[in-house]
Amino acid sequence: MTAATGAAGLLDLAVVIVSHNTRAHLLSCLASLRDGGLDGLRARVMVVDNASDDGTPAAVAAAFPTVELLANPENVGYAAANNMALRRAGFPVPDRAGAAGSARHVLLLNPDTVVPAGALAGLVAELEADHGLGAVGPKLVLPDGSLDLACRRSFPTPLVSLYRFAGLSRLFPRSRRFGRYNLTFLDPDRPADVDSVVGACMLVRGEAVRQVGLLDERFWMYGEDLDWALRLRDAGWRVGYRPAVVVRHEKRAASRTSPRARFEFQRAMWLFYEKHYARTTPRLVHGLVLTALALRGGPRLVGEMLRDRSRSAAERVP
Repeated sequence: MTAATGAAGLLDLAVVIVSHNTRAHLLSCLASLRDGGLDGLRARVMVVDNASDDGTPAAVAAAFPTVELLANPENVGYAAANNMALRRAGFPVPDRAGAAGSARHVLLLNPDTVVPAGALAGLVAELEADHGLGAVGPKLVLPDGSLDLACRRSFPTPLVSLYRFAGLSRLFPRSRRFGRYNLTFLDPDRPADVDSVVGACMLVRGEAVRQVGLLDERFWMYGEDLDWALRLRDAGWRVGYRPAVVVRHEKRAASRTSPRARFEFQRAMWLFYEKHYARTTPRLVHGLVLTALALRGGPRLVGEMLRDRSRSAAERVP
């Protein structure tokens, strides 16, 4: 599942899959790409394994010898692992040999997805039909056929997050005010421009990656896709949800039993808030947000918040 660039220029797509103890899911995902998911595209597939102890690297090498495998000796996190492959693919800038080894677009794909025949060509077509789109995502469905709500989202501003954690988004899912977190008031079968799609299957225009840079590695797991989408928006790009393409998503295959993953979800919320909203949030609201984050994240997150505050104060000392 690799292809070389030729006289015609760049590859269509660089597919990046990060794995950690998801061998069975990953092999199924790679099989779906081999068996039609990449039909119509010149693509390279890269798997970055984050120190799995379930035999993932050996299994991938044996079953899919043309997949480019990067095996990390330690779990460096989701964002950093994706960036390893993106750099290898020539992003954020082409390598010294020129365009060789890079592609026109990048796809972040979770190992617990199954991609139908022709799906990625359809997603690339959606992106290329609208030159204002910096990124696009498909309709993700769970194994029971229901919508994966995370596949189209608003940015978690303090107000949007309040509606979510106060339960108002669940009580009033059709409300344009209270349902903004997962855009539950939108028809899931109609295309829409959204704040963000999810990194489980996120196609990003190569030009946009070169403009805004790689994923922010401060996000160890979760939040990096939202941050990327916000940076795209700030650079003038739009993000599209395109449900004509449907991809199955097992969801949380690597994280459902991980205490660190649960902590990193809360930490990502704090990082996103600190990076994008803290400086413009009124003092009283800021205090309430930090209190809510501390209660949800527990002592470990409180300690990290205090250390960050101390570092920031030290940096302001002349």
